[in-house]
Amino acid sequence: MFLVLFVLHDTNKLNDVLRAWEEVGIRGATILPSTGLGRLRQSLGLRDDLPIMPSLRDFYHFEEGTNRTIFTIVFEEAMVDRLLEATERVVGPLDQPDTGLMVVLPAARVYGVAPRE
Repeated sequence: MFLVLFVLHDTNKLNDVLRAWEEVGIRGATILPSTGLGRLRQSLGLRDDLPIMPSLRDFYHFEEGTNRTIFTIVFEEAMVDRLLEATERVVGPLDQPDTGLMVVLPAARVYGVAPRE
């Protein structure tokens, strides 16, 4: 089993990435908003300065620079390869800047997930 983590740079491509993952057989994934050190240093990361009762004007003067981190469990290494190919079809080669970062880790034990591949 493997834990696949993918940090998507362009959040506009999130639905396309998820659709591509579903097409290769992924039935479940978790998506989290995230930001990187570079964006945080440029003050483009996750906002923590909104007033308690924000108005629409509060959202217009600041463009939030977030990523989306998607993670899922897969049971076979072949599925990892299919996920990589599907992801790169949407975002481009991951060795190019501003595409994303994929990490694959072995998972010794996973509870709450039934094999469906």
